Amino acid sequence: MRRLNNKGISPVIATVILVAISIAVAIAVAFWMTGIVGLFTRFEKVEITYIYANKTDSGWKIYLNVTNTGTADTTISNIFINGKPYDQYSGVSLSGISPSTFALSYSLAAGDSVEFAIEIPKGAGFRNGQSIEVKVHTTGGQEYPKLVNLP
Repeated sequence: MRRLNNKGISPVIATVILVAISIAVAIAVAFWMTGIVGLFTRFEKVEITYIYANKTDSGWKIYLNVTNTGTADTTISNIFINGKPYDQYSGVSLSGISPSTFALSYSLAAGDSVEFAIEIPKGAGFRNGQSIEVKVHTTGGQEYPKLVNLP
C-alpha cells in the first residue's frame, strides 16, 4: 500500500500565528473603542473669562468675554441679570464688540470666544455700588454665572 507523505504546520508555528492574529485583532478593537469613547465623551464648558462694568453718562456698560473651553460646540441662548432675562429690564440691551452684531442663539465652537457688552440705563432699577449677577445660559441647559459691581 502506498503511503502519502502528509506534511502540515508544526504546532509551535500554528500557535505563533494564532497569537499574532489575536494581538492584531485586540489592537484594532482597542483603537475602535477609543474612537467611540471620544465621540460620546464630548462636553460643554463655558467660562466667563472676564467681566467688568464702566459708568457711562446714561448708566453703565458691562463688558463680558465668554470662552468655550469644552470639547463640544455650544450655543448661547440667553443672558440673565439677577435671575431674569436681560430684556425683562426696561432699556437694557446687548451690543456686540466682536463680532459686530451679537444675537442670542450665538453658536460658539469649542475653543472660541465672544465679547459683548450689556448696556444698562439709569432708569432700569440699578444703582451705584450694587453687585449684580450675570448668567450666560446655553441651549444645553447649563448656566454660567459671574458677579460684577456697578461703579
